[in-house]
Amino acid sequence: MNWSMPIMLASRSPRRLQLLQAAGWPVRLEPSDLDDGRLQMGSVKPEAWVEALACLKARASAHAMQTRGVSDDPCTILGADTVCVHDGRVLGQPADAAAAKSMLTLHCNTSHEVLTGTCLIAWPSQERHLFVDQATVTWGDIDMSEVDQYIDSEQWRGKAGGYNLQDRIDAGWPITCAGDPATVMGLPMRRLHELFDGRGSGTVST
Repeated sequence: MNWSMPIMLASRSPRRLQLLQAAGWPVRLEPSDLDDGRLQMGSVKPEAWVEALACLKARASAHAMQTRGVSDDPCTILGADTVCVHDGRVLGQPADAAAAKSMLTLHCNTSHEVLTGTCLIAWPSQERHLFVDQATVTWGDIDMSEVDQYIDSEQWRGKAGGYNLQDRIDAGWPITCAGDPATVMGLPMRRLHELFDGRGSGTVST
């Protein structure tokens, strides 16, 4: 499949935008108006859930582009969704400070999985490519006073599992990651490089 630039990011996430910009790819914001907080996961597996949400976000942005009558200049629409999974329990973005503290406390002295589903839509053909990337994050012991300070900072807002990996590592928290750290931060950059740099199942044109 031919992945064309620019990337149209179906997200308002500053971190996802930064990751794409740091890779040197041209990117434009085409945020989805999908409110996934209103959706219920039901009995589907976490992998299927994040893949479905990524697809819904990308499709919503594609529909908005069609509605506006944008040009047929080639580009790639990118939708993504990230969740943490702890002992089979899916943790999305905490709704409030109490939920954030509960999630952060749960992470201490244990490991959890982070899944990021990704949907790429080639514009204007609207061919799709979906995949899920997984990383394992292990937390050591963290003093509750540090957790409380972090809660007070409100940096947990909008973060799957209540935290940003690189921010917490930079803060000195005892956290390690097996897999692609960028997957934990919202985009599977190793997989995207394989696709966009022509080493995977697609090539890129500009």
